[in-house]
Amino acid sequence: MINQLLLSYSRGEQIFGIYILLISLVGFVLMGIDKYKASKEKWRIQEFTLMTISFIGGAAGIMIGMIIFKHKINKKKFSIGVPLMYIFNLIVNRVIIYYL
Repeated sequence: MINQLLLSYSRGEQIFGIYILLISLVGFVLMGIDKYKASKEKWRIQEFTLMTISFIGGAAGIMIGMIIFKHKINKKKFSIGVPLMYIFNLIVNRVIIYYL
């Protein structure tokens, strides 16, 4: 079943899909690490890094991490910026898939 699903996509679409999944996973994990470090008052992951991950395709992972870890939800940069970045990611993803 999974094999049939994968075969219905071109090689480029498969690679792009894997990239989006991985970068979203990285974003989610970074939000968890940053929340943990914040609670222990340790060195933190820079906001620029989190927003960059969001920009390059990981907005879904960052957003899910914000919700699950209840992290950075009160910062306007994240509560507004990440959902906007998610919408931007959706548009860019559609354009990229169209041309693959």
